[in-house]
This record gives sequence, structure tokens and C-alpha cells, in this order.
Amino acid sequence: MKGWKFSQYIPGQGQGSIFDRLLKLFQELLVYTSGDVSEALSWLTELDKEYGLTNEEYGMADFIQDLIDKGYIQPESQENPGFVPTAKMEIAIRQKALEDVFGQIKRARRGNHNTRYSGGGDESTSELRPYEFGDQLDQLAVSESLRNAQINHGIDEFELGQDDLEVYETFYQAQMSTVLMIDISHSMILYGEDRITPAKKVAMALAELITTRYPKDTLDIIVFGDDAWQIEIKDLPYLQVGPYHTNTVAGLELAMDLLRRRKNPNKQIFMITDGKPTCIKKGKRYYKNSFGLDRTIVNRTLNLAQRCRKLDIPVTTFMIARDPYLVRFVDQFTKANNGKAFYSSLEGLGEFIFMDYKNNKGKRHR
Repeated sequence: MKGWKFSQYIPGQGQGSIFDRLLKLFQELLVYTSGDVSEALSWLTELDKEYGLTNEEYGMADFIQDLIDKGYIQPESQENPGFVPTAKMEIAIRQKALEDVFGQIKRARRGNHNTRYSGGGDESTSELRPYEFGDQLDQLAVSESLRNAQINHGIDEFELGQDDLEVYETFYQAQMSTVLMIDISHSMILYGEDRITPAKKVAMALAELITTRYPKDTLDIIVFGDDAWQIEIKDLPYLQVGPYHTNTVAGLELAMDLLRRRKNPNKQIFMITDGKPTCIKKGKRYYKNSFGLDRTIVNRTLNLAQRCRKLDIPVTTFMIARDPYLVRFVDQFTKANNGKAFYSSLEGLGEFIFMDYKNNKGKRHR
């Protein structure tokens, strides 16, 4: 647990009840253990012994019973005495991830994803313009329209004509279909570095952001290793890295297929990865090469980037590595797609994803 700070969870140093503090830490551990309740509780017990997270009045047994009573965990089955997280816990974990990763949203009080295009929209502004045929009457500026009628026609022969009417300007709000690609290749835990846990938190935060604040948008989530497959939002806390290579081509092909089914013209792909593509599929066989940049694999990947560009699907790459040859590959990929790339530490991923989502979301398709 190197690098973890526990002062906010120690009684007397944090806010909220002991249960609330333990719940936050337990949620962190559940993501770390990919949903293994027993392992998370074992970690929590050890941390309690070392840091004194509980006291004589409220111990670990009380916390576990509260988790059950409050509906955060439930028995796995009648045959298995272990516990599994409930849907309530999964929602709580996503909400916590949103708060941790996108906490600045609440402070900034930013609105929905408005575009710079006015007219025919569903978000009113304080600006006025003359009425045009087809404008919605519920946007009518009544006081200003009556004043115009008085000025133009006088009080004695008062009349209200179309030329007197003014309406509040509205702005078009774009909808966006997004595919989030998450690399689960072995390199995400290589050399003792845990890169998958922060990546999962970012993915959960983004999912919660879109589903709760932009309900008209769509979000599809896929993971890619040797192959690529779609997962549900509820599966995010339980993602595990496998003994996989990095088949970026398979991930992009699946992402494009999912977006092809979406009728929304505004589409984008987010890709969180920490390495170069090292695998493609030729027929039913895999071609793999983990050493350097294999031109066969790289060329297939760049060709897909160009195809996405022709389909007006920008790919934003979040590279969790800064090796010079990896940077060169991402530069090539980004240029081929005309997309965006960020080279970031894991701690900065959330802010980058949010800001780029805002920028792409504010684009009106032409």
C-alpha cells in the first residue's frame, strides 16, 4: 500500500463517523482487489491494527454488520459463506470515483455541454433577438415584446404584431456518443506499478459523469488485451489485468463497430493505455511482438486511425508512459487520426478526460 495516506480515516483526524471513513477506505480497497470483499476486509483489518481506524466502541465486526444492514454487501450464495458487493455498493464506488477524479466540477459549477452555435436549441440565455417564424412561444420575452408594441403603436391604438416580438436566444446542446477503451494488458501491472487501479477509477468517474449529468449521451466501454470485448458499467470495479499483449487494432475495430450502430452523428473514442500495440490478429492466429515498434502491427494501427479520421471519429489517447519511442508512436497515431494525445501521470488523467470531453462535446456536427 505504498503511497497511501490514512490520516483522513483515523478517528479524530477525518470528517464523518467511523463508519463513513471506513466505507470510503473499503471502497478504495474493493477497487484495488477487483471486488474481492474478503481480501478488502483483510486489508482493512490490517490497516486498522496499524493505524487504529476503529476504537473500543466501534470495531471491525460492527463495520461489517453495518455493511450488511445498510445493503452494501450480501452473501455470495447459500453454499458459499463469503460476501459480494451489491448494486448499491457499485453505484457508491462510481460516485466516489466521480468525486475523487472530477471534484473540480462541483466547485466550478459548469453547465451542460453547450456549443457556440445559437438558435433552435434547448438552453435559454439572457440574450434577445427578433422573433422568427417557427420559434417556440415559450421562449417569448413578454415584457420586451409589449414594450416594443407600445413604442411602435402607442397606447391608444395598442396592437401586438410579429415585428414587435422578441424571444430569448437559445443554444444548441450537442449529444455525444463515446467509446472508452481501457488497456488491460500485462504491462498495466508490470514492474510492480499498479496502473490499472487509477485507470479503473477514471473510467468509473467518466461513466458516472455521463450517465448522471448527460443522460442523453451514450457511453460504451470496452477493454482490450489480445482481443477486445465490451463490458458493462457495473463491471468496472472488477477489471483485472491479464497475461495479454496489446491489440490496439482489435479495440479500435470494436469501438468503430459500436459507434457505427449509434445514430448520433457526434462520436469519439477515449483510449487509456500505457504502451505501444504489440499484437494483431491474422485470420485465426495472433501475431505478437513485444520488442520495439513492429512495423506490421504499427501500420495496421495507423491505418485504423486514418479510417476513424475519415469517419469523423476523433481518438483521444491518454498515454501513461513517456518513453521516447512510445511518444513517437503516439505522435504518429494522433497525426494520422487528427485527434489528441496526452502524456500524463495517472493522477492527471481525470482532469484531462473531463476537459477534453467538454471540448469534443461542444462540437456541433455539420
